[in-house]
Amino acid sequence: MTKPGYDKPRYEKPRYEKPGYEKPGHDQAGFAIRCEWGPDGAKHVPADIAVVVDVLSFTTTVTVAVERGIAVLPYAWKDDRAAAYARSQHATLAIGRLEALERPGAVSLSPASMAGVTAVDRIVLPSPNGSTISALLTERANTVVAASLRNAAAVGAWVAGRVTTGESVVVVPAGERWPDDTLRPAVEDLWGAGAVIAAALQAGATDASPEALAAAAAWRDVRPHVTEAMTRCAGGIELIEAGFGADVAIAAQADASGVVPMLRDGAFTA
Repeated sequence: MTKPGYDKPRYEKPRYEKPGYEKPGHDQAGFAIRCEWGPDGAKHVPADIAVVVDVLSFTTTVTVAVERGIAVLPYAWKDDRAAAYARSQHATLAIGRLEALERPGAVSLSPASMAGVTAVDRIVLPSPNGSTISALLTERANTVVAASLRNAAAVGAWVAGRVTTGESVVVVPAGERWPDDTLRPAVEDLWGAGAVIAAALQAGATDASPEALAAAAAWRDVRPHVTEAMTRCAGGIELIEAGFGADVAIAAQADASGVVPMLRDGAFTA
């Protein structure tokens, strides 16, 4: 039996086998569904649609906010520039998790705190990973979508509809950073990316790259015990030890949301 995603490729031949096309390095251009890590992946694997995945916690927070009707404006820098940008956009600036502990009710990157926010309709959400990648993707894709475990099935089904009409998609797990600012792949982002890809394949999409299929396989393996796995992965342990176990619990709520946040006019909205 043919495995999901291993069907006949959408292209008669990979583009790099056609006359006049220079063979690519790592852009997965012969496949409709692609997957690559972090900011460099966002730069070097182009597609019509880009899906950013930062489970702990940028895209989970985006999902929770959009569920509540709040527009999220991603911003790469967490400094005076972010404050000025928020003022210019008539938006509330989200603060760091630890800072928010001293300011109950403040908007922060924490999904748990976002779930309790009231009387706010626009927020600027700084993030060195998810926000930065979102900005890079806007320069390379026609459509940018935010996905987490919470809304992976909804995003995957939406992606499948677009792929079957001939568009390509790259799913970008954000990962984290080592102290020297190099990429540290984060397994929770691999699971999130895999959940989106698995849902797209389940909904009828085909022609996934081996990288995309590997992410989907990782998700299928962890799905039965994802809640426990999230508490035991490095990112989950870090947040739990810092007192943010509620954020990990919310991030592990697979398919709890049906929103598909799209980045339009600088803001993620439903």
